[in-house]
Amino acid sequence: MSFLSRFWEEYKGYYSHDRPVLKFAGYSGAVAFPVFYMLQQLRSTHPYDSAVLRTIAALMFLMVALRDYWPARLKPFYLPWTYATLLYGLPFFFIFMSLKNTGGVVSVANTFMAVFFLILLTDWRNTIAMLLIGAGLATVAYMATTPHPTVPVDYIGRLPPLILVVICGSLFKFTEKQIQAERLEAVRALAGSIAHEMRTPLGQIKHMLESMQQALPPPTATAQAQTLGPSQVDSLYRHVAQSEIAVKRGLQVIAMTLDEVSAKPVDTIGFSYLSAAEATSKAVQEYVFESDAERHRVKVDVLSDFNFRGDETAYLFVLFNLIKNAMYYLASDVDARVTITVAHNQVRVRDTGPGMSADALARLFRPFSSVGKTGGTGLGLAYCQRVMQAFGGDITCESVPGEYTEFALSFAPVTDEEELANRLAPLARAQAAFAGKRLLIVDDDAAQRVTTRHKLAALGAEIDQAADGRRALDALSRQRYDLVLLDLNMPVLDGYAVAQRVRQGQMPVNRDVCIVAYTSEPSHIAGIKTHKAGMDGFVNKPCSQPALVQALHQALIKRRVRPDTTLVGRRVLLADDSALNRRAVAAYLRHAGATVVEVGHGQAVLEQLRLPGGCDAILMDINMPGMSGVQTAQAIRNSASPFRNVPIVALTAHSDDATSRAASQAGMNSFITKPVEAGVLYRALHDVLCGEPAPLEPSSAPGSTVPAGALLDVDRLESYRRIGMLEELLSDYMPEIERLVERLEGSAGRQDLPQTLDALHSLLGMSGEAGGSSLHELVRSVYVPMVETGAWPAQAGWLQQIRATTLQTQQALKAHAAMHAAG
Repeated sequence: MSFLSRFWEEYKGYYSHDRPVLKFAGYSGAVAFPVFYMLQQLRSTHPYDSAVLRTIAALMFLMVALRDYWPARLKPFYLPWTYATLLYGLPFFFIFMSLKNTGGVVSVANTFMAVFFLILLTDWRNTIAMLLIGAGLATVAYMATTPHPTVPVDYIGRLPPLILVVICGSLFKFTEKQIQAERLEAVRALAGSIAHEMRTPLGQIKHMLESMQQALPPPTATAQAQTLGPSQVDSLYRHVAQSEIAVKRGLQVIAMTLDEVSAKPVDTIGFSYLSAAEATSKAVQEYVFESDAERHRVKVDVLSDFNFRGDETAYLFVLFNLIKNAMYYLASDVDARVTITVAHNQVRVRDTGPGMSADALARLFRPFSSVGKTGGTGLGLAYCQRVMQAFGGDITCESVPGEYTEFALSFAPVTDEEELANRLAPLARAQAAFAGKRLLIVDDDAAQRVTTRHKLAALGAEIDQAADGRRALDALSRQRYDLVLLDLNMPVLDGYAVAQRVRQGQMPVNRDVCIVAYTSEPSHIAGIKTHKAGMDGFVNKPCSQPALVQALHQALIKRRVRPDTTLVGRRVLLADDSALNRRAVAAYLRHAGATVVEVGHGQAVLEQLRLPGGCDAILMDINMPGMSGVQTAQAIRNSASPFRNVPIVALTAHSDDATSRAASQAGMNSFITKPVEAGVLYRALHDVLCGEPAPLEPSSAPGSTVPAGALLDVDRLESYRRIGMLEELLSDYMPEIERLVERLEGSAGRQDLPQTLDALHSLLGMSGEAGGSSLHELVRSVYVPMVETGAWPAQAGWLQQIRATTLQTQQALKAHAAMHAAG
């Protein structure tokens, strides 16, 4: 961080929680400057004064006071404006006036007053900086505007007490900031601990829901009729979908709360262009209402759609928060309603509830402030404000007690050039992907088929049509297609039945064709049903051309590499002491159709094997605390239990000969080097499950070699994207990498070699799993010699190099995720 940016970050941090003191200072300055000018004119003696300079100061302070009335596009410039106003209106103005009046008691008193207010309004660093800059500029202005400038000896002689005031005030502010920082750090530590404890059971619930999905009957009409009946099966799908959404949002709320407690700025690198109407409708669809009656009390009214640049998840959270607050206050009034209106670069959320008083409105967006609610943290609306300001907009509220409350989300307008680029860039990528491809549109609505064909004409692909499910099967039996866009609700043979027959191989030439559902069902329910039916994605009706093209493009990419069917229905026991390291491997396995049981140490492996059901294979990290992977494998092979011959595949980040021999001697069947590649994983498990011999040596995925010097392993990141886990995994991996580097810096600073090796070992695995190839290789080059020699690295600057590469990797990962989120 540069010297100047350090000062600016301190100033922003000082007002990170939207302190109202700036507005109060603005009103005070706007009134005081003209009033004191008039008082000066009433005196018998008239010292030097300037109506022009006072008018400029008064107007600048008035702009500070009227912050709530600034246009949304100018809000990002508010803090810089306040900095310039304080610099001009306090040190510069009063020192310049004192010099023009050659000092004196009044001048010294005015300067003391200016410094006093400066200490109140800024942090200690910027107090000193503004005072020095203001004094310098005032001196230059005095010399430039005075014909015969003199040195005000009396004024300068009275400066020592002023310097003492500055020093004492700065020390007081510095001590105050230290106390606040310590308190905040304690709150962050507590919040982090609570978040960790909450994430673990939520993660377990998430895996249980995935297991329930596998047990659900297929969504076809025939399967539903043979089991519980259509209504009961639909109800099960809806409950599972809502539960998954609740868990997902719960995990995201934890992350949001931690960001708000630490005043972490919203990351803008992943922003993309979003349709306000589509994002708002999605928020209402995915919000977990307590009942259908409650859901019917919320209405979305789209008067005119518009695009804005932002993050979809963050925007959904803003609306979730506003809907949740509205429903809380509407609970006592059965006739109250919530209307969400989309129009003219604004989204307005209006409820006909009890309303709020002017006093409540004044403190509505302050952190840790809750209005009329019990049990709230007071962070929700503060987070909404930070998100909207990061979008380049703002959130305001107006309310009339007993009548209504309305929140207005204002967005920065998107220019015509941005709109055009937003449409053309994803379309160009899709055109390249669909060149020479053949598509089939299946829909019983002729008008819908024509409209869809028109939207896809720009792709340049050959497009065929089928009017129902049977005709679609006929076409699929005769012609090879690259993608099928399939309506789900058709008479006689619905889309689910068509997909089932295709995946069963009744149309051998198209068994692995990419299938995208076209449905009007809510997104969270459609996602589960289409996945269960073996489809590659879905698109909601109605759908704009950019959204349709992007969905088909993503589905096509996802379908390019599919694991073989060896793992379908298999039960795999995955053992690794790092929950984050398990995530990617577990995602690969579940994508291939396997049921995954995760454990964190060797003893837990033995306990799982004793439970009914057993497992078909074990994937086990060699370096686990307590009972290592090698010791666990030996215990399994030496037991007299039925599971003694279960296939075991070793996982390790350190693939030397000694480790390979130890794994072989312990009875492990195969060996995979971290970071785990999907192709290597599938091949290794295929070999051990099908009884085919596999050499016990590290192998690499064909075509996955990372170019020398490449910062990222793009193939690995693409594999995450194909299984729909890129955003989720990176959101977990990047903070963990930062934590490990901080831990490494601490242990290295203490010269604690065992802890340093442990941190390096964890960072080696995590950087590889995150696709940070350059960081992974750098850490390996440091870690392996340290393990072999038991000594610190000989080369200087190794720790600084790791820190610098970590920063570059994080920026590259964010940019990669943002690029794919945009299209």
